[in-house]
Amino acid sequence: MAKLRREIHTAYSEAASLRLRAAWLYYNQGLTQKDVAERLGISRSTVIRLLDEAMKRSEVQIWISEGIDTCVELATRLEKAYGLDEAVVVPAPRDDGAAAMAGAVGLALGQFLSEVVQDDMTIGVGWGRTMTASLSSFRPPRRENCKVVSLLGGIVAVHQTNPIDYTWRFAGQLGAECYMFLAPLLVDSVTTKRALIEQCGLKAIYDLAENLDLAVVSCGDIGPHSTSLSEGFISKAELDRLIAAGCVCDTMFNFLDEEGRSVDHKLNERVMSVDLDTLRQAKHIVLSSGGVHRAVAIRATIRRIGCNTLITDETAAKELLRLSDDQARTSV
Repeated sequence: MAKLRREIHTAYSEAASLRLRAAWLYYNQGLTQKDVAERLGISRSTVIRLLDEAMKRSEVQIWISEGIDTCVELATRLEKAYGLDEAVVVPAPRDDGAAAMAGAVGLALGQFLSEVVQDDMTIGVGWGRTMTASLSSFRPPRRENCKVVSLLGGIVAVHQTNPIDYTWRFAGQLGAECYMFLAPLLVDSVTTKRALIEQCGLKAIYDLAENLDLAVVSCGDIGPHSTSLSEGFISKAELDRLIAAGCVCDTMFNFLDEEGRSVDHKLNERVMSVDLDTLRQAKHIVLSSGGVHRAVAIRATIRRIGCNTLITDETAAKELLRLSDDQARTSV
C-alpha cells in the first residue's frame, strides 16, 4: 500500500496522459479539434470525447493551467522533505477564500480517490469542506466488498458539512457498506464517551478502524477563520484557551500543537472520534488540505499520524517547504 497511487495508476496513466495532452493543446495552446487530432494521431471524434471527459472530471480546472510545471516541482520537493510516497499539488485558485480553496483541493482529492479505491478495502473517512468538495469529482467504478467507516461523530445543527453526511454520500457513490459513527461530535464527559463506545454499538467502529486499508482525512488551522469556530463547534473563549495551550491544528476535532501532540484541553477528552494513534496504523493515509494559513496544521498532522499521500495547493506547498528549510537550518 505504500505506493498506492502509482501501482494502481498504470493503466490509468496512459489514458489520462492522452486526455490531458488533448486538453492542453486545445485549451492552452489554442489548437482546433482537427489540429489536436492530427497532432496526436487520433480521430476528431476521439478528441471531442477526450475533451468532454476532461471537463467532466474537472481536470481542466485543476491541471490545465499556468504554473503546472511549478506544481509538479513543488510536489517532488514535498515528497523528499516530508518523506511522502506522493504529493499532489494544485494551482492556487484566484479566489483565496475558504470555499474556493476547498473546491480546488477537493476536486483533486476526488479524482485521486476515484482511481485508487479497490475491491475489498476498508476505508476510514474524516470530514471537512475539502472532503465534501471531493464528492463532485469522485466518480469511482463500482467496487466489491468495500466498507466505508466514519471516523468521528456528527453534529446536530449543520451549517455546511457533517461528517456523517459525507460518509453516507461517499459510500453511496462507491456502492460500499457504510458504518456510521452515530454519536454527537462532543459529549459532556469521558464517562459518557466510554458508555457510548462500550454499550451503544460504537465499538464496531473502533474495531474496524484498527485495520484500515485507506484513511482519508483533512485538517484545519486554529485562528479567527478556523472551521471549528465559524461552524460554531467551539466558542471564542474555548478557541482562546486552545491557542494559549499551544494549539495550531484541528485534526478530526483533535487539537494539536506544532509537534503534533494533543494539547492539554478538556475538548480532546470529550471528542467522539477514533484515536489518532489508531488512525496512524492505517496502511495508507491521505491528507488533503490547502491554503498557506494551514501549512503549520498540515505539518502537525503529518507529525502525529503520518502521511503517504498529501493533496494540497501551491501556496501551502511553498510554506511547508519554507518550514522544512527553516527547521533544517535550525538543527544544523
